[in-house]
Amino acid sequence: MRGFLASSIGVATAAVLALPLALPTPALAETVPVTPAGSTQSLPLVPMGAAADRTPGVPGMSASPRGGETRGLAAREVRTFSMVGVVWDDATTQLNGRVQVRTRSVRTATWSDWQDVEVHNSEHAADPDAMERDSGRVRGATAPLWVGASDGVEVRVQAELDAPATRAGSRLPSGMRIELVDPGEAAPAGSSDGKNSGPADDKGEMVAPGLTMEMAEASAANVPHAQLGANEITELNKADSTADAVFASEGELTAAAAPYIGPRPRIVTRKGWGANESLREKAFVYTNTVKAAFVHHSASGNNYACKDAPAVLRSLYRYHVVSSGWRDFGYNFAVDKCGTVYEGRAGGVSKPVLGAHTMGFNTDSMGVAVLGTFTNSAPPAAAVDAVARLTAWKLGLFGRDPRAKATLKSGGGNRYPKGRNVSMNVISGHRDGFATECPGKQLYGKLPTTRTSSAKLQGRP
Repeated sequence: MRGFLASSIGVATAAVLALPLALPTPALAETVPVTPAGSTQSLPLVPMGAAADRTPGVPGMSASPRGGETRGLAAREVRTFSMVGVVWDDATTQLNGRVQVRTRSVRTATWSDWQDVEVHNSEHAADPDAMERDSGRVRGATAPLWVGASDGVEVRVQAELDAPATRAGSRLPSGMRIELVDPGEAAPAGSSDGKNSGPADDKGEMVAPGLTMEMAEASAANVPHAQLGANEITELNKADSTADAVFASEGELTAAAAPYIGPRPRIVTRKGWGANESLREKAFVYTNTVKAAFVHHSASGNNYACKDAPAVLRSLYRYHVVSSGWRDFGYNFAVDKCGTVYEGRAGGVSKPVLGAHTMGFNTDSMGVAVLGTFTNSAPPAAAVDAVARLTAWKLGLFGRDPRAKATLKSGGGNRYPKGRNVSMNVISGHRDGFATECPGKQLYGKLPTTRTSSAKLQGRP
């Protein structure tokens, strides 16, 4: 299933008309031009020398020159960034090894301890035959790690020594680079993004107060749930949420769906969290319906404050599009540790937008990422509750019972072959569709109660 494209320009146009330490800094970076919505420094990782030439004390890293291939980056000063990740040329090649980074804080000028970066991330992606994978820009990538405002970095990547016979060990993928992402500042409400200010056209200039054409397109997809240019979609009670189902079904709401729709939660829009709409591809892509919701963790770490969540999202978005080569933010929604719900991939929060979150099962599904890493850490109760509230509303729009099963056809992956019909829970974890740790053991363990809570919010007996 390759999804279907919908032109966003006509919709937006109609809506508008209606409305420190001295470190070496060699010139190795290929830098995306700075914009008010952030920047990316991309630095190549180079072969590391023998044991005597390496920084000592890196946990788990072999000091033997006869070990697996090792690449990295010596400690250096760089421009300010807040998120890191490693990318490589071929998206089909797995990084079998260990990635560690340490960073220097802008605030304290001290270096962090070495931190592991989650290397298994390819399963958060478009389906194998999706148009999104045909762009020629998609690259292999680790999960990104949020480190906060930093101005120094050191990197070590070592290939796995004893990989199983079915995997390539000892060697690392080609073209490896460290991506240093600066989320930038969100444009103030009601103002331009600081990029253009001329007459209206399709090159990023203003077409309405505070809106470029790209911003207007993304915002118009949420009309009438919110006014054009809104920073949030307000919450609704259960009765009023039925109006959302009418909109989602283009006036063809079925009698079976109407009674079982949860109250719409407050949703911060893309404009609200400061998405740079010029980064994404312009057209929106939709699937047919929403049969299931896949719950993920972002695996980007838990070291963020709730006030930083919009910056984390801007960093993830830039990492997905600029560094990994995706068409847009991968997930349909995100939830922070305080339970705030955010709009993810553009196209409209009540619509069946095709995401890139669960390889093999993006068709007829939605993806929700809880910001953080929940392999060993328990997810905050507020975040779990937000997932229940969001799924009660969104699944209700399409007549889905959160406690039921749904049949989805696999688009191909490491758990189910392409073309197989698979029965799974309407609210599933990422690991149910792909052999992965995501959404982490601790968050996955909360899904049974999430299904019950979601169904209760829908008013199901």
